Amino acid sequence: MIERVGKWCFHRRRFVLLAWIVLLVGSTVLAQVAGGTLVKSLRLPGTESQQAFDVLGQRFPARAGDVGRIVVHADNGVSSGESQTATNALLAQVGKVPHVIGIASPFAAGGERQVSSDGKTAYAEVQFDLQSNDIPLSAIDTIVSEAHAVKTPGVKVELGGTMFETAKPGPSELFGIIAAIVILLVAFGSLIAMGLPIMTALFGIGIGLAVLELFANVLTVPDFATQVAAMIAIGVGIDYALFIVTRYREALHAGSSPDQAIDEAMGTAGRSVLFAGGTVVISLLGMFLVGLGFIRGMAVGASAAVLLTMLASLTLLPAVLGFAGQKIDRFVVGRKRVATRDPKRTWAYRWSRLVQHHPVRSLFAALIPLVVLTVPLLSLRLGSADAGANPTSDTTRRAYDLLSQGFGPGFNGPLLLAAEVPTGNAAAALAPLVARLQIEPGVAGVSPPQPNPDGTAAIISLVPSTGPQDAATSSLIRELRHTVVPSTLASGSGISVFVGGQTAAFDDLTTKISGRLPWFIGAVLVLSFILLMAVFRSVLVPLKAVIMNLLSIGAAYGVMVAVFQWGWLKALFGVAKSGPVESWIPMMMFAIVFGLSMDYEVFLLSRIREEYDRSGDNRTAVADGLAGTARLITAAAAIMICVFGSFVLGDLRPLKMIGFGLSTAVFIDATLVRMVLVPATMELLGDRNWWLPSWLDKVLPRITVERHHEATAAVVATPVV
Repeated sequence: MIERVGKWCFHRRRFVLLAWIVLLVGSTVLAQVAGGTLVKSLRLPGTESQQAFDVLGQRFPARAGDVGRIVVHADNGVSSGESQTATNALLAQVGKVPHVIGIASPFAAGGERQVSSDGKTAYAEVQFDLQSNDIPLSAIDTIVSEAHAVKTPGVKVELGGTMFETAKPGPSELFGIIAAIVILLVAFGSLIAMGLPIMTALFGIGIGLAVLELFANVLTVPDFATQVAAMIAIGVGIDYALFIVTRYREALHAGSSPDQAIDEAMGTAGRSVLFAGGTVVISLLGMFLVGLGFIRGMAVGASAAVLLTMLASLTLLPAVLGFAGQKIDRFVVGRKRVATRDPKRTWAYRWSRLVQHHPVRSLFAALIPLVVLTVPLLSLRLGSADAGANPTSDTTRRAYDLLSQGFGPGFNGPLLLAAEVPTGNAAAALAPLVARLQIEPGVAGVSPPQPNPDGTAAIISLVPSTGPQDAATSSLIRELRHTVVPSTLASGSGISVFVGGQTAAFDDLTTKISGRLPWFIGAVLVLSFILLMAVFRSVLVPLKAVIMNLLSIGAAYGVMVAVFQWGWLKALFGVAKSGPVESWIPMMMFAIVFGLSMDYEVFLLSRIREEYDRSGDNRTAVADGLAGTARLITAAAAIMICVFGSFVLGDLRPLKMIGFGLSTAVFIDATLVRMVLVPATMELLGDRNWWLPSWLDKVLPRITVERHHEATAAVVATPVV
């Protein structure tokens, strides 16, 4: 069927191209007009931090919005005449900004706690009536402008809070595309052949991102989802088009007409693209098992971007290939390419034979570094980085440092205890709890209860002695919830106390994702095993693939822990501060890497299986299959590595981390796994690679990725540098 679709698009190229142009323009305009809002603050249903937030919204409506901080540091002391005058003037101007409903000044009655012990640092709390993602940018820009306008000598003003974060992802997508253009020029040596995958990917990405913005109307889509979706879609979109264009050129070089070549390309690479793209989409949608709204939003957004780039490769690309026809190799860049090459004379064929002659040595030569790289994974700590991980160019990072120096590291992540007291007189009812909290290890300070007007609820602010992303702070949260609060409140009192705040919310997010992660990984592994077993009619081939994929992603996790959590070589990768691995990244990485590795797995093993069916010789099949695909897999992997790696150049730590992790995983998969482990293990297993019990052969559905052909000549076309 995929061949018929490709030929239909090939022959109706003008209509198909026009349809995609209309779809791109229409979806972009619609997204601008009716796109939803990407969110920064996230709801975590069923968690204690969410219950605390709900109490705030119901009993303290004025406190339901987010709080920002204006941090002032004065060399001569914040209470000096010039510093205090400048600060009061700034706070007066900020108080006039829309959606600011209150300011707690350090110079007001009871504000002494907002001045550091050395008197050089102070902060004011700015209460908004909206959550940070809902505050208009005009209001934020006004506050930032007013803060920058303070020019008093010796006085420094910084802003704290997510609403003031200025870290940007940077032009990562542009750098990735430029790198892909260079790699494609090296692989194809033709401007036209290079341009087709780029154009196809950009169409799919443009429409996919527009669809993501429309989904934001009905789903919780985090603000970094567009960059994650773009990262994935650029990589897979260019790779998918690369596979199809390569097979089309091979067919032309072998003497086929353009009509025959598109049939050949779609019947081979097109089927692989459909299977690989579908697998990536299914893997990403598997994140629904986590049960969190923003994870669902990310999953749907990334899946939509991948699906549309895949559809562009299967429909738009055949159409533009119809325009290119025999002229696809026009506008040669560099020296003229040789049209054909005997695979047995390639470096990949010689490498495969070398590995096959020393399979045991090769196996251990690849396994040892993989195991070593995986070792740091044993120390993996999931969490969420605080503002201290932002670059120093960000005002929130500078505010974080000032507060840490003046008040202690835990001051940047206070816990908020929201209490409901049905009997009223909340202040008196909670006095025993406050007394217990004041002597609790790990607590740096506790505020008196702040009751609502009828005394049926109260808020207690607690400052840990450790920073927001420290493991000790997470331990304190658990101790408060499971031991301190239950043991202090009298049984049957009816008082409910919920430990909340942003730090507790991040801890709840980590706990929730960690609990669902094994189920998600198990589901993806089982799905991958069954799909590969159905495609290759084998038990051992998919089992090896699953194990090898686990090894490659485990090694990538280990390298990520070493750099981002341990801080090894962090300056080289622009990591401002070491800290935990973002809780959602291992899950997202697992979905993406397993989907992409299926792509390479199918492309390589389908060639090997095709050669095995033709010759019946496992050793020859492995060598010929690797020789026929190594250059293409190398080019595709290089594009992925550059696209994903380009996101390391941005400021946003989560994007930097996932870009680094994905590029590392692809590099390991395309080198140690595909080039060493696959030929070594297949040589050791011999014909047992293709063993499948007869009863299982009858039960499994038949999924054909590569169309079977008659025996062909040994000389086939490949792009030659």
